[in-house]
Amino acid sequence: MVKIRKQEALDYHSQGRKGKIEVIPSKPYSSQRDLSLAYSPGVAQPCIAISENKDDVYKYTTKGNLVAVISNGTAVLGLGNIGPEASKPVMEGKGLLFKIFADIDVFDIEVDATDVDQFIATVKAISPTFGGINLEDIKAPEAFEIEERLKSELDIPIMHDDQHGTAIISAAALLNALELCDKKIEDIKIVVSGAGAAAVSTVNLYLSLGAKVENILMLDSKGVITSDREHLTPTKKRFVNDSGPRTLEEAMVGADLFLGLSKGNIVSAEMLQSMAPDPIVFALANPDPEIAYDTAMASRDDIIMATGRSDHPNQVNNVLGFPYIFRGALDVRATAINEAMKLAAVKALAELAKETVPDEVNIAYGEKSLTFGRDFIIPKPLDFRLITTVAPAVAKAAIESGVARYEITDWEAYKTELDKRLGLDNKLIKSVQHRACMNPKRVVFAEADHRKILKAAQIVKDEGIAEPILLGKESVIRSMMEEYNIEIEDVTIINPRHPDSDEMRKRYGKLLFEKRKRRGYTLREAEKIMRERNYFGSAMVETGHADALISGLTRNYPDTIRPALQIIGTDPNTRLIGGMYVLVTKNGPLFLADTTINYNPTVDELVEITLMTAEAIRRFRIKPRIALLSYSNFGSSEGEDARKVRDAVAKLHQDYPDLVVDGDLQANFALNNDLLNEIFPFSQLAQTETNALIFPNLAAGNIAYKLLQQMTEADTIGPILLGMKKPVHILQLGSSVREIVNMVAISVVDAQTR
Repeated sequence: MVKIRKQEALDYHSQGRKGKIEVIPSKPYSSQRDLSLAYSPGVAQPCIAISENKDDVYKYTTKGNLVAVISNGTAVLGLGNIGPEASKPVMEGKGLLFKIFADIDVFDIEVDATDVDQFIATVKAISPTFGGINLEDIKAPEAFEIEERLKSELDIPIMHDDQHGTAIISAAALLNALELCDKKIEDIKIVVSGAGAAAVSTVNLYLSLGAKVENILMLDSKGVITSDREHLTPTKKRFVNDSGPRTLEEAMVGADLFLGLSKGNIVSAEMLQSMAPDPIVFALANPDPEIAYDTAMASRDDIIMATGRSDHPNQVNNVLGFPYIFRGALDVRATAINEAMKLAAVKALAELAKETVPDEVNIAYGEKSLTFGRDFIIPKPLDFRLITTVAPAVAKAAIESGVARYEITDWEAYKTELDKRLGLDNKLIKSVQHRACMNPKRVVFAEADHRKILKAAQIVKDEGIAEPILLGKESVIRSMMEEYNIEIEDVTIINPRHPDSDEMRKRYGKLLFEKRKRRGYTLREAEKIMRERNYFGSAMVETGHADALISGLTRNYPDTIRPALQIIGTDPNTRLIGGMYVLVTKNGPLFLADTTINYNPTVDELVEITLMTAEAIRRFRIKPRIALLSYSNFGSSEGEDARKVRDAVAKLHQDYPDLVVDGDLQANFALNNDLLNEIFPFSQLAQTETNALIFPNLAAGNIAYKLLQQMTEADTIGPILLGMKKPVHILQLGSSVREIVNMVAISVVDAQTR
């Protein structure tokens, strides 16, 4: 599991704009006319239209893509009844997940009401605002009544995710586990540890799939639920079982499935050994499962296990379900999320796990070939096919079960629309970081006496992205770590100026001398310059003592790159180096080159830069679609830069016909596919979305990048150095900690692929 420190979590939520979500206008608002259309008098027209036809609210407002995440804070995560205000960070987080995984907008609403009637009345009163309601972190048994009454009294999709999310994901896992074990759900003996909202809902869904209530032994904190127990709730009474067992240990004998939704470390290896052949163990308590994964897997070799943790196979993660279930429900304006829709999600998830896993998903998790089996019974959260698999299945079930008010007829077009909402590209940074974690490399930080570098080093160490090597004076580094409360366990610190480094410095000096002795260096000068950390770090990478170098936070670009060029040098297959930035936008990543190195590239150099950029994009498992930019469109100007770009494109078309590339093009046409298709339909880029821009010179590239960086909210990665023999990446002056971490992940993946 990712290691998160208290102050880091508090800083994440408090720095900059407070909290995690904001409201952004979706229409123009810069002119008086825009404002008159947005508000008075123009707003009267949609108001009148809606008053005449209430369904037009979906046409003229955000209702159809707006979900309320509502809680009273009575059962928050593992924190319990902490109240509505304290629950708000969780609800904002849920809103963030809705947006990034399914492009659903969210208002989080924390209601100060523990009385069931008052809570229901509040939600009903605000329901006209929303297309759907996600109930969250409400304690049982009130949660059952609240959801049932709201479902019966409102005509929009409503789901208590704590109940149904776990139920849906684990049910998909169960179907596949049973198939692997050659067992039928109606025959299996099920032991359930936990009798809260999630446990009850999960068992109810299993019953819908064919499980038999008489085969279920449910336990709460007092043991097996039996008829002689006093004060049983109606929900618990349904699961009374007087077949004999009273304790968890007794219940586990001969069981086919253990479902844990209770607390950690209550199941022993001996209990698992008493289960039936091919036992299925879903230990879903978080952060500590009912039995540790390693203990369970060592107890017997025929076990199929799932947990709620990301560091083990078969993670039961609600994010596999709720974003896409609501997406499908909203897109057909469903009046409810019914049993048919939940079962459709279950079956879609189960079937997706059996399909061939795309390379992009394998790479994101550092796997060579994820394949349906005991360690892969449910899809991974970063599987980009989830939105186009689960949402359509839910939408179809809504239509077929009669709760849809809008019918989708062109399902392929719908899937294309879903792909455009998010797709793989928006998960680029997370995918790269996952890949890095699968095989972390040694990364040298040449500027380790800087707070941002130390913080980034702590993060990449904690998250398993890289093994940092810090260059600098140890006493200074340790002092800064103490001052800024930075803890990096077992970190290597090297001071190139310290006598302890004499041997390495001499060895590296000799290396530099051999490479540069005919370029003015003497051996003494080469050894002396190794006291400089950029030279020392570059030599560590060149000799294999480290895998990648990160520098440039406090120094200008030429001074940072020069040592790497002198010691490591360029890839023998390239004639030059280049710099590429990545802007990770809502519509996917946009690659920009050359933005840092080549002042005024020739035709041949533009070709080389384009090819290097294309290869770098392919390393992200993305197909490059490249525009060479100019102030001209396909020969509309005969200026020198325009001709240069046009000639470079001609050479690319001739020598690399499979590469999707075109130009000369103005930037607005390159980035506006509708405009390009209307005016220049013959272009190779007219029927696709451009994802890479090549600039005619350094001034254009650097200025464009800096403007885009400041004017958008996109994540940034870069500059990524293209054409080096080994991974060296130069930070831009003043990079944020987040940007440094992103660059380290890129460096690690770069080292892996080499």
